[in-house]
Amino acid sequence: MDYDYVIVGAGSAGCVLAARLSEDPAVTVALIEAGGGDDAKEFHIPAAFPKLFKTDADWDYKTAAQSALDGRSLYWPRGKVLGGSSSINAMMWLRGGRADYDGWDVPGWSYDDVLPYFRRAERRVGSNEGGVYGTDGPLHVEELRDPNVTTAAFLAACAEAGHTRLAEVNGADAEGFGPTPVTQKRGRRWSAHDAYLKPVLDRPNLTVITRVQVAKVLITDGRAVGVAYGGQEARARREVVLCAGAIGSPHLLLLSGVGDPAHLAEHGIAVAHPSPSVGQYLEDHLSIPVLRACPRKVTLASAGTASGLARYLGRRKGPFTSNVGEAVAFLRSDDALPAPDLELIFAPVPFVEHGLREPSGDALTIGVVLLQPDGVGSLRLASADPAAHPEIDAAYLTGDTDLERLAFGIREAERLFATEALAPYTAEPYAPYTGADDPAALRAYIRAHAETLYHPVGTCRMGVEEASVVDPELRVRGIDGLRVADASVMPRIIRGHTNAPAIMIGEKAADLIKG
Repeated sequence: MDYDYVIVGAGSAGCVLAARLSEDPAVTVALIEAGGGDDAKEFHIPAAFPKLFKTDADWDYKTAAQSALDGRSLYWPRGKVLGGSSSINAMMWLRGGRADYDGWDVPGWSYDDVLPYFRRAERRVGSNEGGVYGTDGPLHVEELRDPNVTTAAFLAACAEAGHTRLAEVNGADAEGFGPTPVTQKRGRRWSAHDAYLKPVLDRPNLTVITRVQVAKVLITDGRAVGVAYGGQEARARREVVLCAGAIGSPHLLLLSGVGDPAHLAEHGIAVAHPSPSVGQYLEDHLSIPVLRACPRKVTLASAGTASGLARYLGRRKGPFTSNVGEAVAFLRSDDALPAPDLELIFAPVPFVEHGLREPSGDALTIGVVLLQPDGVGSLRLASADPAAHPEIDAAYLTGDTDLERLAFGIREAERLFATEALAPYTAEPYAPYTGADDPAALRAYIRAHAETLYHPVGTCRMGVEEASVVDPELRVRGIDGLRVADASVMPRIIRGHTNAPAIMIGEKAADLIKG
């Protein structure tokens, strides 16, 4: 079949692009997704998102053995479903700030340049101090309907410890703390699929193809002319746009002959264009949980009962509306830093092993997140077979300061647990955490238990230099008619979460493509 535009990946950016490009009835758009629909109830009940991990809706990636993490191979969930990772994530809408986007130093992508695209996406319901958010967009951004009682105690603890209460955590310069804005609509997950794609599925010029994996981009005489999947082809008269994410997009470029020639030769792939940066500059947020038992049965571990489910189904209230990460604090490990390099995420439940391990009792978690890692990883082909997952080396804790900054964050989390505000809800350390008293044991704990926060970026890095994979208009260098529009183009990981900028990139890409 022939279309004007072929979009690969119906994740956060892909849903945006499909909706925006198909606004013009004179063009035809195909959106191709490897996963299926979001019919199961777990997609829509906020607190149920860990139930989606390691299911058919999850790519279930794993990293290579990480030498600085005791040789562990870390599990990386990514959404394989309409809506992509926005359909299986914790719904935290945290954009990043001025230092992030100005720090990219790419024309057209400064904070002031991208802010209108965030606002175009947003439909803020509730507090909007200073008009930070947009109010007319398709993506509902709300306050939690029914936060846990311990979340208020965490916010009070942050104030007690001397941190700044932010009127809005999505301001230009967010150093401080506040409740987490969430992508929900009246207590229900509101993914990119909900916001952008579902309302336009009846457009006659939009074709959505699911449960097929694209094998490669078809390139003829230096131009992308379509994609191949399952023995079929979707041809693109104007452009192919890769929105397959920080793993899927570079993987497809490599399979299509865009990459380091020596690496492609290892797998017998002909070079369409030499681009050694494809798959390089991989960055991710590493997180370590600080866990304390809670002497009161008020956490989500005690609340996930039949009565709690009935309360959710009847009134969209109660613990099942929780996104788990109910509040955040952003701080600097060194006052000399220009912006925060650590995030503390408060969860009123013991969040261990991605929530896949059932709690053995009530406990609270403060997840310490390294926002600006020094270590930079890479992605490579494991095989020329498109069905084979690529090799992912996140290079965790390989930077000179990474380990010490996480240790600083753990000590700050312990300082919050020791406040008067949190004291009624805090008891002994909860396994596997054993406390922060012994510096050597603390560092060993980080190496043994740190996990991804699900934010890979950078593998199709954008820039003005010829070595970058895409230019500032997201065009793949050396190949006409081909763009990448997703988190893989980010030149540097942001000090926020990556779902918001992925949607922003989709919004901006639509304007770039329309010209």
